Amino acid sequence: MSETTGTDVRRSAIQVDGETASYLTAGQDGPVVLLLHGTYWSRVWLPVLGRLADAGLRPVAVDLPGLGRSGGELTLDTATVPVLADWVVRFASALGLSGPVAVAGHDIGGAIAQHLLVHGRLEIPRLALVNSVLYDSWPAPHVARFRDPEAAAATTADDLLAARREAVAGALADAATEQLIADYVDPWNDPRVRRSWLAMARAADSRYTLDLVPALRRSTTPKLLIWGEDDGFEKVEYAERFAAEIPRTTLVRIPHADHIPTENAPTDIARTLTDFLTP
Repeated sequence: MSETTGTDVRRSAIQVDGETASYLTAGQDGPVVLLLHGTYWSRVWLPVLGRLADAGLRPVAVDLPGLGRSGGELTLDTATVPVLADWVVRFASALGLSGPVAVAGHDIGGAIAQHLLVHGRLEIPRLALVNSVLYDSWPAPHVARFRDPEAAAATTADDLLAARREAVAGALADAATEQLIADYVDPWNDPRVRRSWLAMARAADSRYTLDLVPALRRSTTPKLLIWGEDDGFEKVEYAERFAAEIPRTTLVRIPHADHIPTENAPTDIARTLTDFLTP
C-alpha cells in the first residue's frame, strides 16, 4: 500500500508476548510517532502516514493484540486501558524504541495514550488526540450495548459485521464508499477479531479517563486535539472542555468530518500533526 505523496507505506510485524504485533509504518529515519487506535484498527491512520514520513517523521501505527492484523486474542481482563497501555510499552521495547517518543491516539487509543503520559510509562514529549475518548464521553451507546454479557453472547457474526458497517459508514462521513467501508470492516470477518473486539467493548469504562483528569490538569506536556466536528459521540464539546481545563492544549477543528477525520482531511491533519510534532 502507498500514499499519494509517493512515500511507501508498508506493513511490518514483530513478536510481542509470543504473538505477532502488526503495524503500518512509512519512511526510514526521523523521530518516531507512535499511533494508537481504539475500536477500529491501524487503518484509521493510513491516510496520513505517507505525509508524515514525507515531513521527516517515522510514523508507526500498531494494531493492538487481537485486532486489525495482529495476532493474539483479547479477553475482558486484557482489554482494559491499563493493560493495553502495558502492552504498548512492551511493543515499543520490542521495536527498539528508547528515549522520547511522541504519541497520538484515536478513540480508545486516546485513553491509552493519556494513561501512558500520566503514568510515565513512555517518555512522551508531545501528545496528540484525534476524536479521542475524554472524561466520561465513552463508551458510545453502539459500543456500550455489548457490555451486557448476555447481549455479547447472543451477538452473531452477521450482527456484529452489520453493526460495524453501520458505525464505520457514519464515522467516515462524506468519505464513505462501499469499498472503503468494506476495507475498514474486513478484520471483523475473523472470529478471533470479533471476540477481541467484543472484549474491548465489554471492558470500555470511562473511569479510566476520569481517573487521569487531576494529573492531566497538572501536566505541562504540550497536547494537541484534532476533532471532526460532526462526531455525535465523542462530541467536540468534550474537546473544548479539555482544551479549557488541561494546560498547554490546542484544539484544531475539522469541519464536515465525523469520528475518523483522517479520511476527510488527510492533508490538513498531516500538516497539523507535523507542525505540532516537529521540534
